[in-house]
Amino acid sequence: MSQTGTVAMNQVDLDSPDDIALADRMNAGRTQIVDELRKIIIGQEEVVGQVLLTLFVGGNSLIVGAPGLAKTLLIHTISRVLDLKFSRIQFTPDLMPSDITGTDLVQEDPATGRRQMVFAAGPIFANIVLADEINRTPPKTQSALLEAMQEHRVTIQGRTYQLEEPFYVFATQNPIELEGTYPLPEAQLDRFMFHIIIEHPPYGEELDVIKSTTALRNPEINRPISGEDLKAFQRLVRKVPVAEPVMRHALDIVRASRPKDPESRDFIKKWVAFGGSVRAAPTRRS
Repeated sequence: MSQTGTVAMNQVDLDSPDDIALADRMNAGRTQIVDELRKIIIGQEEVVGQVLLTLFVGGNSLIVGAPGLAKTLLIHTISRVLDLKFSRIQFTPDLMPSDITGTDLVQEDPATGRRQMVFAAGPIFANIVLADEINRTPPKTQSALLEAMQEHRVTIQGRTYQLEEPFYVFATQNPIELEGTYPLPEAQLDRFMFHIIIEHPPYGEELDVIKSTTALRNPEINRPISGEDLKAFQRLVRKVPVAEPVMRHALDIVRASRPKDPESRDFIKKWVAFGGSVRAAPTRRS
């Protein structure tokens, strides 16, 4: 098949009833998800929008905000709405890589008395993983997430385990308390698609938060979208064609962020050490 034919197969067919129906389903699904989130989460429209973008394109996001801004509640509520397996990992200085990925344990067969090594999966084996306060653990432990975030698999004792799709990592950071924290390695930061900043809500929304938390509330959460729907949405997003001028513009911005590039500005050369990587320009994960 020619290259042109291959590209055509990988693009959205505007005459295909299936692609059109799936696009309508994705648009309606987004509205339904937001409606369900509103039963728990008040305000933060931009943050919710960026998290949903993360879900639909199949990436990972770093959420930075002060304590008490519902970072954990937002991600947990999304996993409930989507009926996906949720796992929260509290990152601490004594956390080990095996505490995240899992490890081999010796188990004895009651019938035969024979002992064998059995793999015990860690909390990384979930659909949505919340890495809470990720910068409170050393880089060695942070690196346990690298393969999972990029390849959606983990390698333990020379054996590779595929993670169930869809798979997302949402990490949180507290920008206030920096004592006892570790800067995220560049390789780790490079695997986050979005750096989402969550701010304190305006007066009216904060008043609504007070009202909701001082009253008895037990809203019923519906699940309009499934994990299979999300995987279909991600495939559809990757089929959307991107015009070459748009690609070139994105590439120009990324290359201009590198101090060694001849097109970079003087302030870039003065203040930036490396600039964007090759992962910064593509509009979707391969």
